[in-house]
Amino acid sequence: MSPTDKELVAQAKALGREYVHARLLRAGLSWSAPERAAPVPGRLAEVAAVLLRLGDELEMIRPSVYRNVARQLHISLQSERVVTDAFLAVAGHIFSAGITWGKVVSLYAVAAGLAVDAVRQAQPAMVHALVDALGEFVRKTLATWLRRRGGWTDVLKC
Repeated sequence: MSPTDKELVAQAKALGREYVHARLLRAGLSWSAPERAAPVPGRLAEVAAVLLRLGDELEMIRPSVYRNVARQLHISLQSERVVTDAFLAVAGHIFSAGITWGKVVSLYAVAAGLAVDAVRQAQPAMVHALVDALGEFVRKTLATWLRRRGGWTDVLKC
């Protein structure tokens, strides 16, 4: 049975929290999210591990793209709306020519890059807004594509 849009979005956000948390730890930063208290369950944990591995590869190939993202976008991290609007604009650009798993990984890497910038600039609440924006983008743009593939576990074939 195919997952519902609501399930896909909830999973996207859980994966986003995992991805961001891993990137913050790698940067020597921390972020406390009540929703992150429990690790993602079962197959979703496998998906999170694959997204992180693919993200590592992508970020190694193009490190300058995923670091200092806020500066590259010329945005201040003081306004939630500015940050989420910028993130959604970048997301729209990434997927303007179609959807691939590589682009999905890139979307997570951009969100994590912005989250690292936000925590470094003492704006940890911005991380929640980014995860929510990620979920909203998945709902509006990626849910149908994901559903056709049977959900997030399709990335395990990569």
